[in-house]
Amino acid sequence: MTALLDEHPHLGVEPVLRELHIASSTYYRWRRQEQEPCERRRRDAELTEQIQRIHADSGGIYGSPRVHAVLRREGVHVGRKRVERLMREADLAGVSPRRKGFTRRDPKATLAPDLVNRDFTAPGPNRLWVTDLTMIPTGEGPLWLSAIRDAFSRRVVAWETSGCADADLVLSSLEYALASREVEPGKLVHHADHGCQYTSIKLTTRLLRAGIEASMGSVGDSYDNALAENLWMLVKTECVRGRVFATRAEANLALFEYIDGFYNSRRIQQRLGYLSPIEFEEKHYTDQATAEQANLEPRHPALTS
Repeated sequence: MTALLDEHPHLGVEPVLRELHIASSTYYRWRRQEQEPCERRRRDAELTEQIQRIHADSGGIYGSPRVHAVLRREGVHVGRKRVERLMREADLAGVSPRRKGFTRRDPKATLAPDLVNRDFTAPGPNRLWVTDLTMIPTGEGPLWLSAIRDAFSRRVVAWETSGCADADLVLSSLEYALASREVEPGKLVHHADHGCQYTSIKLTTRLLRAGIEASMGSVGDSYDNALAENLWMLVKTECVRGRVFATRAEANLALFEYIDGFYNSRRIQQRLGYLSPIEFEEKHYTDQATAEQANLEPRHPALTS
């Protein structure tokens, strides 16, 4: 109706309204709504701007569940379905993982027992570490990434890269982890697959010296190291996919920006109560300190009359 009059103003408003049996008050209400969008439309526009900002801050990674969680953290009360609709209308979407792995075994190596049995939970930090290797293609050849992930907080406690997927690479990542974390001998399990790097004398000896128990899943079953495999899905999906690295240094910088600049410090996770790994650990230590302080406070006997 309004479009018709905009295209043919010579017809005149009142004659058209009389012909179509439309009250003039109705027509002018339509006009006001076009010029002054209703509150819900204004609110949708504001929310869309916030959603676009959150989506961009995540590097285009977050889908509607995490965008909704960030909005709630920022004090914005909005339904998840509404966020889904606005993201769909704005042509915004998160990324979905693809799975791909690589393991080279040494048939002569002595294998450690499986101490995890697919239970990737831990009562606190530095009780269960999972580790694995993956390859990032570059113009200079493969860049191998070794990372260690804490099962309690999902934090990447250490990572290292090299042009060679050898025992020195996994040993370097272990040394970084030991240097940056407080590990109590006899309390930590180091879980890996059957790759020859993890059955090497270099690594098994270092684990023994540090008082860390070695653990390995069954042969040819990625689910037995699922928490480490999950990290690779995230890295490949959120950091590597769609990018071409001309050099290993370029890929290394991208990994640094993703793991240290985003994943550990800012990437919220549903299993962590929509906190990032670092936030989850900080909350754990704060709660622990509060509980210890409460236990130290003297208890006064109740007075009796």
